[in-house]
Amino acid sequence: MSGIAARLDALPDTEASRALTRSCGSTAWVEAMLARRPFGTDEKLYQVADEVWRSLAPDDWREAFGHHPRIGDRRPEAAAGTADWAREEQAGTAEAAAATLQALADGNRAYEERFGHVFLICATGLSAGTMLTELQARLGNSAEDELRIAAAEQAKITRLRLEKLGTE
Repeated sequence: MSGIAARLDALPDTEASRALTRSCGSTAWVEAMLARRPFGTDEKLYQVADEVWRSLAPDDWREAFGHHPRIGDRRPEAAAGTADWAREEQAGTAEAAAATLQALADGNRAYEERFGHVFLICATGLSAGTMLTELQARLGNSAEDELRIAAAEQAKITRLRLEKLGTE
């Protein structure tokens, strides 16, 4: 089936750009994706999305990271344009205990101080405790390793969000 790709292929550039930006906040990624249209099939769309993502520079990755709210942050403005998706993706924090949410907030601050960007994890299906454990473990990584890990998490999120475009 090629529903998402067909939809993106048919959209004018401005609308396609908006849709792609909801999936990944890197301007370079969006521009490269627009240039690679038409995709034809969903599989080709996902393949191109991954190829383009891997070809980007670390600053482009960081730009995309900046479009995500902190894990556990429930403010709607935390993810402008994607707040509904972020809420769904972080559903594991909805029923978390206050202590867990506080530990996530503290961990987020420590992570951002150490690495200079938001802690990024593909949170879909994960509990708040699992996300907290992962955050704490990743604080011990080198900056180079952590950037690669965060970029891989962004790639997973981008794929899920591209799939969500087909349900709107």
